[in-house]
Amino acid sequence: MDHKNNMASKPGWPENVGIQAIELIFPSQYVDQRELEVFDGVSEGKYTIGLGQSKMGFCSDREDINSLCLTVVTRLMERNNIGPASIGRLEVGTETIIDKSKSVKSVLMKIFEEHGNYSIEGIDTTNACYGGTAALFNAISWIESSAWDGRLAIVVAADIALYAKGNARPTGGAGAVAMLIGPDAPLIFDRGLRSTYMRHVYDFYKPNLESEYPVVDGKLSIQCYLSALDSCYQMYCSKAEKLQPDKNQSHWSVNCFDSILFHSPYCKLVQKSLARLVLNDFVRAQKAGLKDSYAGLEKFSNVKLEDTYFDKEIEKEFLVFSKDCFKAKTEPHLFLANQIGNMYTPSLYGGLVSLLMTKPANQLAGTRIGLFSYGSGLASSFYSIRVSTISSPGSKLDLLVKSVSHIQEQLESRKKVSPEDFSKILEHREQTHHLAPYTPTAPIDDLFPGTWFLKNVDELHRRNYERVPLSS
Repeated sequence: MDHKNNMASKPGWPENVGIQAIELIFPSQYVDQRELEVFDGVSEGKYTIGLGQSKMGFCSDREDINSLCLTVVTRLMERNNIGPASIGRLEVGTETIIDKSKSVKSVLMKIFEEHGNYSIEGIDTTNACYGGTAALFNAISWIESSAWDGRLAIVVAADIALYAKGNARPTGGAGAVAMLIGPDAPLIFDRGLRSTYMRHVYDFYKPNLESEYPVVDGKLSIQCYLSALDSCYQMYCSKAEKLQPDKNQSHWSVNCFDSILFHSPYCKLVQKSLARLVLNDFVRAQKAGLKDSYAGLEKFSNVKLEDTYFDKEIEKEFLVFSKDCFKAKTEPHLFLANQIGNMYTPSLYGGLVSLLMTKPANQLAGTRIGLFSYGSGLASSFYSIRVSTISSPGSKLDLLVKSVSHIQEQLESRKKVSPEDFSKILEHREQTHHLAPYTPTAPIDDLFPGTWFLKNVDELHRRNYERVPLSS
């Protein structure tokens, strides 16, 4: 796939704007959640079954938010033969803040400066796990605006998710996703089909700028997530029923999507979220007089959504009722979340990569993907992507699917770290966070080839980076 000369060839509204290429990176080390259960002295299955997590990636002091973003953007451009001059917008969505003024995007300019490209719009976008989605929407809007100059955009979503010792620590993770955005894409954003729900709430926040750890109200955060999902989905369905008459759908539901992806703090919440959409469909169907598809659930016909966030009976009934739907439409996108953990802003887009990894191009072609993005505080959106109908060998969709085929092997080549060493590494990060001057102590040999890493921080807090050579 050659993107070096992808300038607009004709005026007018660009067609089929979406994701042309995608790259995902994650730390080269992980801790096993089953072993962490034993180390933490919790009941067997609390993390692996209760949360639905198997492994959790984490960073040593050699990697920070800048190095993750440098790595993922460089690898995206190398794997897809993207010329630096072809990029006109670059925006980073992250909540991992190491400087209150200087953006991560400005650090990424080092990739483009040496090629003479200083004309790149975009900076950083921050609101918990939603920043990557906001950056993505901004890139789409730029390409569909009068400001577009024919070049492509890169959107980066990256974070290091860390928690203090306790119940929340197993829900951490780390990673980065970079997406190339442009016209004539194999993953096309449905124009006009997007809903957004935002509120002011303190469910998860990071007021202590000296610490990497958040303040979390766990129960409130789950309630906020589910209420935002309800609101976004209902607004999306209302729009879809007005804008998509060709679907012959007077009542829009989960059946109108071939895949449904969610922001994934932990995998079990995602399964509950799919069941939540089915509950929404059920409530909407009762109001529309459409009851035939929900046999056995009649006793819930008068239920109010706002009363059900922690109703275990309803949760159980709809989890059972939606089990087949979950396995078909949602479970495939949880592969990376299960293996890496919660990546924060890249979480939803790691789900998209998982989908590309687990389904061949001919099965993806012509399908519609629903996506729910959530960031605490709160900001949320539900939108949809149409997959190109062309999946023949050498097509854009075929190349996109093939471009993520290396990830499985890379996952298997990671180094497993004991829970004891994992705890020591996080304690070391906690003690050295924002130290200056500082030289990291973790070995470089453990990093994947092509990884950018922190060489040192000087006395003025200026960070210097180097790169592990690519393997031949």
